[in-house]
This record gives sequence, structure tokens and C-alpha cells, in this order.
Amino acid sequence: MPSTPMTGTDTHNGVARQAPAATQRSVETWMQGAQALTVPVDLMSKLPTVDLTRPVEQYFQYVQTAVDLNRDLATTWAELVVSLSGVVREHAEKVSHIVKDQTESVADLAREQVEKKTEQAEKEQARKTRQAEREQAKQTREQARERYDGLTKAELSDDLAERELPKTGTVEELIERLVGADSE
Repeated sequence: MPSTPMTGTDTHNGVARQAPAATQRSVETWMQGAQALTVPVDLMSKLPTVDLTRPVEQYFQYVQTAVDLNRDLATTWAELVVSLSGVVREHAEKVSHIVKDQTESVADLAREQVEKKTEQAEKEQARKTRQAEREQAKQTREQARERYDGLTKAELSDDLAERELPKTGTVEELIERLVGADSE
């Protein structure tokens, strides 16, 4: 909800709402004082005489000063609002446009950074995926080789001959040829 400037009436109403509470507190203080004065008569003679006229006058003078100050403040605010000229409003609009432009620039920069971070994360994920695929292929190849480990060159050559594959090469080459044929 947009805030509205406080008017003199609002300030006066605020002070007017606070005055009853202040008066109520005064009455309560008076009542407490009166109750305290209702002590037995023999104690009353020992109590000094208290003149409350001066404190009461000071209290109401304080209340009147507060009302006067609030009225002056409300009047000053009203005068300031009225004196706000078109030039000031124009400057405020310019500042608003500048802030809007800066906000859009910051938003664009933030979007670019998010896109860059996302791209980096996607590249990292792709790299990890390729690495995992290579590791999986390596493990699969190792498992496929286990079948042929321990066979002699002659046994490997026989397997290759059954598959109509070349039989020449080292034991490693023969095993690799058989593993390659198994994966096809």
C-alpha cells in the first residue's frame, strides 16, 4: 500500500488520541495519591504538607507545549508538501528513471552470470558423464578380457579361427581382437 503524507489533521488527531491516555494516567496518579493520603489520622499529622498546585500547572503546561509543537510540526509539513514544485517532481521522476535503468542493467548482468554459471555447470556435468562412460567402458572391457586371461596363444588362435578373424599377433593383440568381436 503506498504511503501518503501525514496531514496536519492526522497529526492533530494523533495528539488528540494521546491526550485522553495522558489524562487517564494523571487521574490514576491522583487516585493513587489520594488513596495514600487516606492513611490513619495519626500518620497524617506526621506527613508534611504538600502543595500540588505547581506540579499540576507544570503538567498541563507540558501537555499544552506538546500540542503546540505537534501543531507547528503539522503546519510545517503541510507547507513543505504545498511548496513541492514541479522542478522537484521532475527531478524525482528523472531519479526514478535512472534507478529503473540501473535495476534493469543489474538484472541483465545477473541473468548473464546465471547463464554463464549454468553453462559451466552443464559442461562440468558433460565432462563427468564422459568420464563415467569411459570408466564404465574400461570396466566392461576388463570384464570381457577376464574370459580370455589364462588361455594360451593356441587356444586364442582357435577361437579367432572359429570366428573367421585373423590369428596373427601377440597374446594381447589376440585377446583385444576377441574382446572387440564380443562387443560387436
